[in-house]
Formats: sequence, structure tokens, C-alpha cells
Amino acid sequence: MNKNRLGSSDLYVSEIGFGTMSLPRDEKLALSIIDEAYERGINFFDTADLYDQGRIETVLGKALKGKRDAVIIATKGGNHWEAGKPGWYWDPSKAYIKKACKDSLKRLGTDYIDLYQLHGGTIDDPIDETIEAFEELKQEGYIRYYGISSIRPNVIREYIKRSSIVSVMMQYSILDRRPEEAMLDLLYENNISVIARGPVAKGILSDHGLAKIPEAGYLDYSKGDLEILIRNLKEQTNPERTLSQTAILYSLAHPAVATAIPGTSRMAQLETNIAAIEAPPLSQKELKTIKNLSHANRYEQHR
Repeated sequence: MNKNRLGSSDLYVSEIGFGTMSLPRDEKLALSIIDEAYERGINFFDTADLYDQGRIETVLGKALKGKRDAVIIATKGGNHWEAGKPGWYWDPSKAYIKKACKDSLKRLGTDYIDLYQLHGGTIDDPIDETIEAFEELKQEGYIRYYGISSIRPNVIREYIKRSSIVSVMMQYSILDRRPEEAMLDLLYENNISVIARGPVAKGILSDHGLAKIPEAGYLDYSKGDLEILIRNLKEQTNPERTLSQTAILYSLAHPAVATAIPGTSRMAQLETNIAAIEAPPLSQKELKTIKNLSHANRYEQHR
């Protein structure tokens, strides 16, 4: 599998990454899916301390034991929670970020995290304090690099100006083209990579997507809009690909994007995700067609 450099770092991540949020509860099955992903060439595994209150980090650590030098582990912090207690709150303070990182290290069973990410962020945060936490963790050897997970343009701009982030994780798909408005080009110009999450848009952009459309629609698409769009995408893109594979390739098309992390809860999903990069590439004509069929969403908040 092709690997792309993550921003200005020396991390080279597989084009298809592995997102752990939707891993099955059955630990044996979860471990087997992660192992298969590794065997098929995926080296980038993304998780977060919030996922099932740390349980997913523990599962990922077990799965990658003995493979540590060959994989890139990314996790996230900033949502303050306590084991055994319901709920959480946002806490980007230096003290909490540093504590959360060390707790993640224990659950993952590793001495360092390759990419540590702020799991959100607002313009009202103590941004300099948060950056200081990441820089200290880096200097102390607990993390190699850091990034943020955010779709807020105003927050992203501040981190570009004030920090040494190497990546921004953001939702990006045919149905959510908001990053195209202002962020993708800016990040590319600053040598900061995008980690594209949700490229299949909760399964809506799949061959069974018509059955997965919520009654309320998705973002600024109505249910009816989505039904028409899915049919048109299937009719006007290469039939040698599944719709989900076309969607994944779309999210990888911009040069700012280093890796796409579609959800993986079943072995069959993993197969489909990996097959995307083995499928015929998107032509420039198809890219233009997809952009004409869909629409360029706009950020209406946090501008």
C-alpha cells in the first residue's frame, strides 16, 4: 500500500488508515480485524481516549503488541472523563492534556505516541497553554508529533499560525465538502496534512446507501436530495468501483490529504476499504462530474 508523508514529520502513513471508533464489542473479532488490516499493509491506526472510556485504546494496544516499530499510532485527548463515571467535559488545559496523554500511553501499552491530537477545540480555549502541553510532551519523549482534530476554520487557522502541528483530522467526503472552501489549500500551502475521516458518510456513500439515509437527511442534503445524488453517482462514475470506493478515492484526491480513515466494524468493510486503492483511479473527468453532481457545502459557524 502506498504511504504518504504526514506534513513535515518523518511519519509515512498508509493511504487507507484504520479508524477504531466503530470496532465491534467482541474483542476477539476486533483483534482479528486489526491484525488483518496490518497484514494487508495498513500502518496507520487512529483511536481516542474517549472511545468506550479507554477500552478501545486497550484493545488496540493488545492488537499491535509486537508490531510497534512497524505501525503509527495516533490517539486524541481533551475530553475530560473519569473511569466508571458517565459523561465528560471539554478540558484543553495543560495539566489535563499531559495527564490524558500519559493515561493513553498506559492503556496502549507503549512508551510513546506517534501522533497525539487535540480532540476538538474552540476559539475560546487557552490555545497557547494547550500548545505548550503538546510541545512539552514532545520534548519529554512521550509523543513524536502532534495535530488537531477539528472542522472549525477559526481554530485551525490559529494552530497553523501558533503551533507546529503536522496534521488536521477533519470530516471530508462527497457529502461534506466544507474543507474545500478554505482549509485544504491553506493546509497544503503550510505543509500540514489532512487526515480525512468519514469519507463514506456513515455508509450513505455505499452501494447500500439508499437504505442508510436518515429521514432528516445529512448536513444540508434532504433525504430526497441524497436519493437522487446516490443514483447519479452510481450511473456517472466508473462501474468497476463500488460507490464507497469512489467516495474514498474522492477524499484522497486533494494533495493535502495524506490518509483516509473510513469506519471499520466488520471484515467485509475492511476488504472494501482496502480495495478502493486497488480500484481504477478517479479521472479528472470523474472528479469534475462528482463536484457538479454534489455541492460545495459552507461552514456556517465558527468562521
